[in-house]
Amino acid sequence: MQDGDQIIASPDNLRPFVIRSLRRSNVRKKIADYLFEISPSGSYTSDIAYNVKTTPTNVIGAIRGMSTRYKDDDSLLSLNIVEQVETGKNVKIYKLTDFGKEIIQSMRERE
Repeated sequence: MQDGDQIIASPDNLRPFVIRSLRRSNVRKKIADYLFEISPSGSYTSDIAYNVKTTPTNVIGAIRGMSTRYKDDDSLLSLNIVEQVETGKNVKIYKLTDFGKEIIQSMRERE
């Protein structure tokens, strides 16, 4: 399907791109694994960074994309693995989506 200039992909069509993205970045994979472990709860950037042993900048890049180092198209948000939950206190909480849970579960079964 196509919506204007954007192509809308179904989760089944998106699955190979998601798995490739996670395999290409240890930070993306560790973030998704951590969010899977604490699911259905979410967490904020610095807490995620502490738990996956990286910097908050790397977490933001992996989740939202950051110019050349972390492509926007490969970000966890754009791949529908992670969702951003706004709280009333200007804190962004990130949680794994149902699709993200399916992907991580299937990757763990293959390992």
